[in-house]
Amino acid sequence: MLTVLEIIKKTTDFLGSKGVENPRLNSELLVGHALGLKRMQLYIAFERPLSEPELEKIRPLVRRRAQREPLQYIVGEVEWGGLKLKADRRALIPRPETEYLIELVTASGLPAPARILDLGTGSGAIALGLAKAYPESRVVAVDRSEDALALARENAAATGLTERVEFRQSNWFSAISAEESFDLIAANPPYLSSSETAETAPEVRSFEPVGALVAEGEGTSDLREIVRSSPSHLRPGGMLAMETGIHQHAVLLAACAEAGFARSESKQDLTNRDRYILAWK
Repeated sequence: MLTVLEIIKKTTDFLGSKGVENPRLNSELLVGHALGLKRMQLYIAFERPLSEPELEKIRPLVRRRAQREPLQYIVGEVEWGGLKLKADRRALIPRPETEYLIELVTASGLPAPARILDLGTGSGAIALGLAKAYPESRVVAVDRSEDALALARENAAATGLTERVEFRQSNWFSAISAEESFDLIAANPPYLSSSETAETAPEVRSFEPVGALVAEGEGTSDLREIVRSSPSHLRPGGMLAMETGIHQHAVLLAACAEAGFARSESKQDLTNRDRYILAWK
């Protein structure tokens, strides 16, 4: 019988041969998930022999990861912004870059917003993260995908934030009435071109929903629409906060000026690449 550590080592070698990044970490997380053990519990159990039923739980997870299915989809969850969110193929996996967008918003000096709009909510990560950051705020979160909205509602229920976040099916502002206004509009829309998407890792291009990744106009069409339409739904002093592609900021800052924003600025991510646009009405 093979021990936990021996299986982890074999899995590490196998995943490494398939091009999986950080194969040891992936192996530990997959084996731990199959056995119902956290990583520290797994380390304590390294010398324990594994039974055949336990191996049968591990094998299909390893096969899926070897086919480059994202780890988060396999284990079904992701830790993000202090929240544990369900993750599956209905929406993009919440990423650290988007978590940093919320940090930029809360550090921007914007007074605590009474009403927030999250455009293209996907898994609900931004809406729920902002609801957590601003306990007195009410959030409207929209997405054109009913599947994504179903996932977002499940995450809202799991995090106890259902009563503070309203979900609507909407193609950007289509389900937002002309009279509705907000203190903060946040968005992480599709911003990759088709050619950029084709160059992404297999985990992205083969498993995550392409409609949440790709936009026309070299990735800028949805961003431009959001910039153009946001001022009519922002209260004076309100802010638009967007995650963007890294080569789009000259175009987007010009679009913000054309749309009538009083001020806009580019912000870098943790790798010092232009990643976010903040614009004030």
